[in-house]
Amino acid sequence: MVVFADSPNNPDFLRQMELLSKDPAALEERDVIVITDTIPNPPSDLRKKLRPRGFSLVILDKDLQPEIRKPLPWDVREITRAIDKFPSRLIEVLERNPAGR
Repeated sequence: MVVFADSPNNPDFLRQMELLSKDPAALEERDVIVITDTIPNPPSDLRKKLRPRGFSLVILDKDLQPEIRKPLPWDVREITRAIDKFPSRLIEVLERNPAGR
């Protein structure tokens, strides 16, 4: 997951960091790595690839392809529900618990 903002003081960025800190275990369970980018110039490789405008939350799949882009902060519950619908996550859950097939 990449959280973009044009400044580390951006209110949406600060809110997103606060929301993520409330349930890190749920993110860890899904192997989520949080990358932040609050310096628009010079643009990072991720910023060049994903081209955010202002605040942006980008959730990537395990192949690093963007799956979801949001212009506003999301709480961990919303993020994990979205991740749990990814095809790669569904396969992962079935591999961990074959009885669930």
